[in-house]
Amino acid sequence: MPKYLLLKHYTGGPEHHPNLVPMSEWTEDEITAHMAFQRHVWELLRKRGEFVDAQALSPEGTYVRYGGPDTAPVTDGPFPETKELAAGWFMIDVESEARAHEIAAYVSSAPGKGGQPVYEWIEVRPVMGDVAPMAE
Repeated sequence: MPKYLLLKHYTGGPEHHPNLVPMSEWTEDEITAHMAFQRHVWELLRKRGEFVDAQALSPEGTYVRYGGPDTAPVTDGPFPETKELAAGWFMIDVESEARAHEIAAYVSSAPGKGGQPVYEWIEVRPVMGDVAPMAE
């Protein structure tokens, strides 16, 4: 079965939905409800044998690159815009791209501000099939 990365972009995508309110403006109860929905999705995917991994990411981050053979890694940041790149992900193993899209749409319906669906863009990316896994 093909694997897909469902990459969560709270502020990314082709256009912002009018109901989009950044998580930084949600109440603690709204964040708790959102995370409970994510755990619900994880459990549904586990039961169907489609779950591989899922993680939420902190908005903080640092850019790092190779500095050369005798140099420490080069760092810069944190950059406020990094939280726009990726808020988290699901790795799924499904029968088809259509199923990956179905799951992504469901993930996009997670509750946000006021309990309303977030309507976040979920980027669906196939995992390259001819690359050996790092660890099993």
